[in-house]
Amino acid sequence: MPPASSKSSASLPTAGERAAWPSAARWVPEKHALPTLQAAVAGCRGCDLWRDATQAVFGSGPRRAEIMLVGEQPGDREDLGGEPFVGPAGALLDRALTDAGIEPDSVFRTNAVKHFRHVDKGHKRIHKTPSRWHVAQCRPWLLAELDGLRPRTVVLLGAIAGQAVFGPRFTVGEHRGRAMTWPEGVVSGPERVFATVHPASVLRSRNRQEDYDAFVSDLRLVGRSPASPRRRG
Repeated sequence: MPPASSKSSASLPTAGERAAWPSAARWVPEKHALPTLQAAVAGCRGCDLWRDATQAVFGSGPRRAEIMLVGEQPGDREDLGGEPFVGPAGALLDRALTDAGIEPDSVFRTNAVKHFRHVDKGHKRIHKTPSRWHVAQCRPWLLAELDGLRPRTVVLLGAIAGQAVFGPRFTVGEHRGRAMTWPEGVVSGPERVFATVHPASVLRSRNRQEDYDAFVSDLRLVGRSPASPRRRG
C-alpha cells in the first residue's frame, strides 16, 4: 500500500515518498475489457489523488467507438457525477464535435488522470493541474483503456493528454493540425493520433470565437478518417 500521509492532494508527496509509491499498474486488471477496468479503477491507490477526490472517473462512451478523446483530469462536476466531460467544457466539446460533423454520442471520452486534483478555497474546489508524477502514475489506466477499446483514432485534448502518451516534452502547438504516428512500444496503437487544445482553454480564452473555430477545424480533420476495416484482436 502507499505510504501514509495526511497531506492534501494540492501538495505532492516528498521525493522519497514518490519513489516508494507503487505505480497504478498494481491495480490494473490483466484483462483489459472496459467493464472490468471500470469496476477496478475505484480501488486504485496508485497516487495520492484518491484521498481528496470523491471517486475515480473512468472513460465513458460506446465500447466499439472508433474515436477516443483523451482529456486531462476530471473537473469538479465530473468528480461528483462520476463521468468525464459533463461540465461546461463537455458542453462546448459536444457543440464543437457537432459543428465538425462528428456525432457526440459516437465517441469515447476519458482522461489521462482519473482523480480530480484540486485546492479547497472556502466552499469551492479549484482545479489544480496534475503533476508529471500523477500523469506517470496513472498512465497504466490510460494504456489499458486504449488496449480495451482499440479505437481507430485518438484525439489528445491538451498538453497533459499529449504528455501521457508522448512524454513530458510534448506540446500541442507543435503538433496540432496534422495526424501523428503512434509512439512505438506503447500498446497496440490507433491508426491516427491528433492533438488539439482542451475545450476548457477555449472557455477561458479572450478570443473565444477565434479559438473555438480553430478547435472545430482540428476536429474536422479527425472526422475525415479513411474507411478501413475495424481492427480487433
